[in-house]
Amino acid sequence: MLTHISVRGAREHNLKGVSVDIPRESLTVITGLSGSGKSSLAFDTIYAEGQRRYVESLSAYARQFLEMMQKPDVEHIDGLSPAISIEQKTTSRNPRSTVATVTEIYDYMRLLWARVGIPYSPATGEPISAQTVSQMVDRTMGLPEGSRHYLLAPVVRGRKGEYRKELAEWQKAGFTRVRIDGSFYEIDEAPSLDKKYKHDIEVVVDRIVVREGVESRLADSFETALKLAEGLAYLDLADPAPKVSDEVGLAEGPNSGAVEGGDTESGSRRTGVAATLQAAHERAALADNAPVGRIVFSEKFACPVSGFTIAEIEPRLFSFNAPQGACPGCDGLGEKMEFDEDLVVPNHALSLAKGAVVPWAKSQPPSPYYMQVLSSLARAFGFSLDTAWGELPEEAQRVVLRGTGGKAVPLRFVDGRKSYEVKKPFEGVLGNLQRRMSSTESAWMREELSRYQASRPCEVCQGARLKPEALSVKIAGEHISGAAQRSVADALAWFTTLEEKLTPTQREIAKAILKEINERLGFLDNVGLDYLNLNRTSGTLSGGESQRIRLASQIGSGLSGVLYVLDEPSIGLHQKDNDRLLETLKRLKSLGNTVLVVEHDEDAIRTADHIIDMGPGAGVHGGDVVFSGTLPQLLGCEGSVTADYLTGRRSVPLPAKRRKGSGKKLTVHGARENNLRNVTASIPLGTFTCVTGVSGSGKSSFTIDTLYAAAARGLNGARILAGKHDKVTGLENLDKVIDIDQSPIGRTPRSNPATYTGAFTNIRDWFAGLPEAQARGYKSGRFSFNVKGGRCEACQGDGVLKIEMHFLPDVYVTCDVCHGQRYNRETLEVKFKGQSIADVLDMTVEDAAEFFKAVPSIRDKMAMLVEVGLGYVKVGQQATTLSGGEAQRVKLAKELSRRATGNTLYILDEPTTGLHFEDVRKLLEVLHALVEQGNTVVVIEHNLDVIKTADWVLDLGPEGGVKGGEIVATGTPEAIAAEPRSATGHYLRPLLAKSEPPVEAAVMPLKRKSGARARATA
Repeated sequence: MLTHISVRGAREHNLKGVSVDIPRESLTVITGLSGSGKSSLAFDTIYAEGQRRYVESLSAYARQFLEMMQKPDVEHIDGLSPAISIEQKTTSRNPRSTVATVTEIYDYMRLLWARVGIPYSPATGEPISAQTVSQMVDRTMGLPEGSRHYLLAPVVRGRKGEYRKELAEWQKAGFTRVRIDGSFYEIDEAPSLDKKYKHDIEVVVDRIVVREGVESRLADSFETALKLAEGLAYLDLADPAPKVSDEVGLAEGPNSGAVEGGDTESGSRRTGVAATLQAAHERAALADNAPVGRIVFSEKFACPVSGFTIAEIEPRLFSFNAPQGACPGCDGLGEKMEFDEDLVVPNHALSLAKGAVVPWAKSQPPSPYYMQVLSSLARAFGFSLDTAWGELPEEAQRVVLRGTGGKAVPLRFVDGRKSYEVKKPFEGVLGNLQRRMSSTESAWMREELSRYQASRPCEVCQGARLKPEALSVKIAGEHISGAAQRSVADALAWFTTLEEKLTPTQREIAKAILKEINERLGFLDNVGLDYLNLNRTSGTLSGGESQRIRLASQIGSGLSGVLYVLDEPSIGLHQKDNDRLLETLKRLKSLGNTVLVVEHDEDAIRTADHIIDMGPGAGVHGGDVVFSGTLPQLLGCEGSVTADYLTGRRSVPLPAKRRKGSGKKLTVHGARENNLRNVTASIPLGTFTCVTGVSGSGKSSFTIDTLYAAAARGLNGARILAGKHDKVTGLENLDKVIDIDQSPIGRTPRSNPATYTGAFTNIRDWFAGLPEAQARGYKSGRFSFNVKGGRCEACQGDGVLKIEMHFLPDVYVTCDVCHGQRYNRETLEVKFKGQSIADVLDMTVEDAAEFFKAVPSIRDKMAMLVEVGLGYVKVGQQATTLSGGEAQRVKLAKELSRRATGNTLYILDEPTTGLHFEDVRKLLEVLHALVEQGNTVVVIEHNLDVIKTADWVLDLGPEGGVKGGEIVATGTPEAIAAEPRSATGHYLRPLLAKSEPPVEAAVMPLKRKSGARARATA
C-alpha cells in the first residue's frame, strides 16, 4: 500500500526540479515566502496532475464537458488520489446563488417545507384544508346563474414532450377536445408538439352552464377531472358574450350524458351576467395568482373563504430559480435595479444650472432641450435654476425628479430663432431615465445609464424572492424565506429544536431531512461562518469565506481517499475561529483523506503532521525545498526563514513609539449598514489605524461600505452609495481617499504589472527615444503588443497560439514566428544595453530596477514594486496569474509611485493575505513610511503582527452577525489588550507582553516630502 505521494523533478513555473514525499492521509502544510513556489507545487503540479489523471479515465464524450488541466512539467508523481481544489476564488457571482443553495441546505429546506409545511390563508390566517368535491360543486354553484365555463383537467403543466401516446389514450377514454398552450383543438386535429419546449395541456372534461339541477353532473365531472389530473381541476370562464346559436353544446366528458341548457335571454342580460361573472373570476384569479377568468380547484389545499388555492405543494414551489416558485415581480432575485436620487443628484451644493442633475448635464454635446425643460418647470413652480439643490423646496425637487404626476404644465422651447410652447405632463428625470433605459438598444447607453441605478428590495415580495403561495406555507409559524434570513448560528438553534414543535407524523417525515440540514449547518458553524445569513448571495462573500463554505460542503459529502488541496483557508478568519477551522481540517483527514494546505498561519503550521518549507527566496531566488519534515525538525532547521519566526529568532518588531497623529480626526456618525448598531467612531488623522474584530463583526460594513464610500463621494466625486449613516466629519482635512483591495489588476493576459503601474508607457517611450528607433521613425506605439505595427501579427502579440482540441485540453504552442517574444523582428532589433523590449518584459522587477537605474521614471516604479515585496515578479507577467495579495501590492506600489500629498486616506482590506512573516515585516515598513509623510492608513486586519504595530485600533464585536456591530474598544493596542470583552485583546495580550511597550509620541510634526527619495529616507 502506498504511504506517500512522491513528486519527482517538478519544474512548473519557478520550481527547480523539486522532489518531495508527502505522507498520505495526513495534514501537510506548504509554507514559505510569497512567490517561493508553494502554489506551483501544490496546485499547478500535484492538483493539476491528480485532476488530469482522473478526467483522462473518463470517456471521450464526458471529457468534452469538463475543464481539462494541462500536464504539468514534472517527471513523475506516484501515490496520487482523485484531487479536489478549494481555492481563494468566490464561489459564484450569480445573484441567484446563496450560502444556502451552495451548501445544498436550501434543497433540503425546500423538501422539508413541501412535505411538512402547512399552508395558511393570506386572507384569514387560518390553515388551509383539502377541498372536497362537494366544496368544489358549492363554489361553482355560487357563480352567477347562466354563466358558461369550461371544466378542464390540467394533465400536463410546463413539461417537455410530444405527448402523442397520451393524446390517443385520452381520445380512447372518450374525451374529444383539449387545450394546448392556450388554444382549443379537437384531439384528432391536435398539432405536433416540439419535444424541446415546455407545454401545457388541459383536457376539456365538461362545458358548464351554472343553473339549478346540475349539481350531480358537476360532481361526476369534477371527480373525472381530479382523477385525470392528480387532484387538480381548472374552471375557466368561457366567452363572456357568446352567440345564441352557441349556447347549447354537447358535454365533453365520457360520463356527461346531459346536454347544456340554452339561455334565450336578451343580449343585454347576457352581457350583464358576463360582466358580473368576469369580475368574480378576476377576483378569484387575483387570489389564486392564476390567469384572469380561471378558478383552480385542488383536492389538496384551498381556502373556502377567500378562494386562495395552492395547486400543488412540491419542492419546486419553494425554488426562486424556477417559474413555479419565483416572485413574478423580480423573477426570484428579491431586488430590482432602480434609478437612485442620490446617484442622479450626488452633489446637493450644485444648482440645476451648474449641472446638479448629472445624467442630463453629462450628455455630449450638452442638450439644450433639458435646460429648456428645467427653465419651464422653474417658471411654472416658482423656483430658481441658480439655487443650490439642497436649498430648493421639497416640492421643486419632487417635480424635477418625479414629474408632474400627469398634470400638464407649459413647456417653452426655442428651436433656432423660433420659440413655441406646449402644454403637457412632465415625466420627471427618473421617469426620463427609465424610459430611455427600456427603449434603447445600445449596450453602451445601457451601461452608462446603469451607473445611476441602485438595487432596491422588490415591492411585490419585499425581498423574499418567492410567490405568495410559497410564503403561505409555514412550519412552526415560519415560512421558508423567513428561515433563510436567519444566520447560520440562529438557524442551527432553530432547526435543532424544530422536532419538538412538530406532530408525531410530521416528526417521522422530517427526521431524515432535519438530520441533513443540521449537519450542514454544523459544518458551517465549525469553520467559523456562524455569522453568515443563509440568504446572503455568494458574490458578496470574501475569498476566505467562499473557500470555507466549499470546505464545509466537502465535509458534508463524506468522501474518503481524496486529495484536498486548499489555498490559505484562514484568510479573513479571526484567531478566535482559527481553532475551529483546524479541527475541521483534522476531521477531513480523519475520514481517510490527504489534506494539503498552502498556509502562512502559525497555528496551522504548528498543527500540521508534515511541513514543507519552500524557498529560500522568492521568484528566481526560490523554487527549492528548504525543509520537509515534522514541526520539531523544522524548529531545529537553521536555513529556514519560517523556522526563524516560529522560534523567535526573528520577529516583527514593535514600534519605538505610538503616533498620536496630527491632532485632527475623521469621524463616522451613526453608521447602521448591515449589522452595525448606530456606530459612531473616530480615526485620528496621521496615524496607522487597524480595524479589528471577529469575522462578521462589521469591519467591512464600517470601513468599506460606509467610511470609504462616503469619503469617495465627498473627496473624489465618486458615484457610489454609502452605507446608512448620519454624517462623516473631518473630510475637509483630506484631499483624496484611495481604496486598495484585492480585485484583479486586469482580467486579460495582456495586462501586467508594468502596464498597470504605468511603467510600460515609460519603457516604450524610452525605447522610442533610442537612436536606432528614431532613425527608423518608430514611435512609442511601435513597442506595444496590443496594437498593430510592432507586434507579431501571427499571434497578435500574445506570444502563443491557442489550438482547440475538442474533448482534449486546449493546447497553447509558442508562436513559431516570434518564438514567444510578442514582437516582430524589426521591433526586436531596437536594443538598449543589448536587450530588446521583449527581454525587458521577461526580466524580474528586481533586475529591471537595476537595468534602468539611470532612468528615474522607470527605476522609481520598479523600486516601488521591490519595496512592497514583488521583486520576484516578471515585469510582463500576466495579470491573471497574480494572486489576490500580489494584485493588492501592485496597486499599493502604483499609489506609492505617485507624488505624495501628505493628506491622503489609504484604506486596505487585509493586505497580509498570502504573505509570509518576512513579507509582512516588509509591507509594514512601506505602510508606516506612508504614515510618516502625514498620510492616514486604515487597515482591516486579523494579523496580530500588524495590529501590534498600529497607532490606533478600532475593535468591533463582541461577536459576529447579529451579535456584533458594536465598538468593543478603541485606543492603542495596549488599551485593546486590557479590554476583557475584546476577543482581539485576548490574543494580543501575550504578544505585547513579550517585548517592551512603545512610548506614545507627541503630536507628529508633518514632514512634507515627495517622490521615491522621500520614501527611501523614510
